Amino acid sequence: MSTVAEKIAGFGVVPVVVLDDVKDAAPLAKALVEGGLPCAEVTFRTAAAEESIRIMATEYPDMFVGAGTVLTIEQVDRAVAAGAKFIVSPGFDPEIVDYCLEKEIPVFPGCITPSEVAQAVKRGLKVVKFFPAEQFGGVATIKAMAAPYVGLKFMPTGGVSAKNLESYLSCDKIIACGGSWMVKGDLVKAGKFDEIKNLTEEAVKLAASIRNK
Repeated sequence: MSTVAEKIAGFGVVPVVVLDDVKDAAPLAKALVEGGLPCAEVTFRTAAAEESIRIMATEYPDMFVGAGTVLTIEQVDRAVAAGAKFIVSPGFDPEIVDYCLEKEIPVFPGCITPSEVAQAVKRGLKVVKFFPAEQFGGVATIKAMAAPYVGLKFMPTGGVSAKNLESYLSCDKIIACGGSWMVKGDLVKAGKFDEIKNLTEEAVKLAASIRNK
C-alpha cells in the first residue's frame, strides 16, 4: 500500500464532507482534529469545495485532506492546487485515473464490478473505493470480489454508519470506511461543531475497538 493508503488505514474512518459555505471549513476542521480524526474527504459537489480544501489545508496543515466526487481532470488540478493530498472518484473513469497516476497523485476510483476492479488492478492500484457500498451488497460483495484479486483492498462509502461499521472494519480486505454520520450536513449548517466533535470522538473509539478485537 502507498503511504497515503496506510495513513487512511490508520484512521479507519474517513469523514465524507459536503460544505455549502466556506465559512464552515475551518470550524469543521477544528472539530475533526479535536475529535481525534484529522482527516476529511471534501466532496466536489458544491462550489465551496475548492476553497474549503484550501482553508483546511492551510489552517490545519497536519490535517489529511482529500477531494471526493472528482469527475474531471480540471477538478483534479483544482483540488491538488488547493491542497488535497488524495483524489476520490465515485466511479472508474480511466481518464482521471491515468492522469492521476501520470502526475503521481494518489487516487481511489470507485469500483463495484469485477470489470472495473480488473481495470484498477491492471494499472497497479492497490486500493479502490467501493461506492455506494450498502446498495451494492456491502461486505458480502466486497469479499466475493476480493477473492480473485488477492492484493486489492477496498474503501467502502455509502450507507456506512456507526451501526454497521463493525461488519465492514472486521473484514481484512477493507482499509477504512468513508462515512458522513459524524459530519451531517444539517449539523454543519446549524454550526453544531461541538456535536460534530463528540460524534467524531465516538467514531474514533468505535473504529479502535473494532480493530483491537
